[in-house]
Amino acid sequence: MAAVRLPRPHRFDVWAALGGLLGGLVLWGFGLGLRQSDDPMVQLAGRGPILVPLVVMAGCELLRRSAPRAGLGIGTLALTADLLTQGSIATVVMYTDLMYAAVLYGPASTARRLPWVTGLLSLTGVLVPYAVWREPEALLIGVVTAGVAFAPASTGLIVRNHREAADAALLRAEQTALLAEMDRTQAVTAERARMARELHDLVANHLSAIAIHSTAALSLEDERTSREALSVIRENSVQGLSEMRRLIGILRDGAQDREPAATPTLDGLTALVEGARANGLDAALDAEHEAVPAPVELAAYRIVQESLTNALKHGAPGRVTVWLRQQDGTLALRVTSPYGGRDAPRAPGSGAGLVGMRERAALLHGTFDAGPQDGPDGKVWVVRAELPVHDIDRGGNE
Repeated sequence: MAAVRLPRPHRFDVWAALGGLLGGLVLWGFGLGLRQSDDPMVQLAGRGPILVPLVVMAGCELLRRSAPRAGLGIGTLALTADLLTQGSIATVVMYTDLMYAAVLYGPASTARRLPWVTGLLSLTGVLVPYAVWREPEALLIGVVTAGVAFAPASTGLIVRNHREAADAALLRAEQTALLAEMDRTQAVTAERARMARELHDLVANHLSAIAIHSTAALSLEDERTSREALSVIRENSVQGLSEMRRLIGILRDGAQDREPAATPTLDGLTALVEGARANGLDAALDAEHEAVPAPVELAAYRIVQESLTNALKHGAPGRVTVWLRQQDGTLALRVTSPYGGRDAPRAPGSGAGLVGMRERAALLHGTFDAGPQDGPDGKVWVVRAELPVHDIDRGGNE
């Protein structure tokens, strides 16, 4: 059988036990006690037995933090034995400390019950002796009981409640800090995703046109065609460089002092489609809409812009149609382009375009899908999006 290992007492408890024991021995040496030396009980028992409860109570002080209920139980027996001797003030003082420690360090059930039990004992000690003896001095029994048991138990409960409240406040502060850090991380991630979408949508279109027309300029020997291709390359290079400078300016410190750039709107779709035609895309626009919130306008514009870029890079020759309507509180758009017939894209892509369009629709609680389907003139690539125009206050603002 394994030996039971007693918990190691706290350093403060050791000093409390030594202090109580030495104080009791000094009082015993001077003959001081709770009863006079000429008391018949003291004369009968002598002064020696007072040391037994004193030593036991000092031993219980070693358990005040590591085993508070056991220390209080043994200490109660020692206090009862002390009442049969001359009595030591040190023993009583150490018992009050055990009562205080049992409430402060003991289980929650002990902390709740001891103040009630000691309070009832104190009230009983006031009422019963007075009812029996009808002497005012009998009230002192209840007062002494309250001072020895109820007062330290109540004090321990107050201190325990304050500690628990402080621990709860600290925990709430840590949780608040953790939530704030999570919000900050999410905000940074969302901002990085937004900037990635903007960078892709603004620059990819120009770079795709540059790549396609530079390939044409290198492969054709006709001087006039090459000059036209180089003109388109220069125009897209200048526009792409301007957009890059604007984005870099936004990311730099002090960007809040800069004049904000105009946000693209649905009225700019005409210019967007004309730019696609200039890049060699046979594009047509069929749009009817009323005023919609700015986030919806921006998302629709970017989705159409990316769809035209993808059609320029991946689509087969043929008509590209941009269709847009506002109906039943929803802005619906569809971009169709010829699909298939091309072994490789005209310009390399990162695959982030569809992801960005889907994210823009999701931020507005809309729907998005893209894929091939059969059409009257063969297979076409269809991009569809439906963006609600009345529920953007739930998170659609970018």
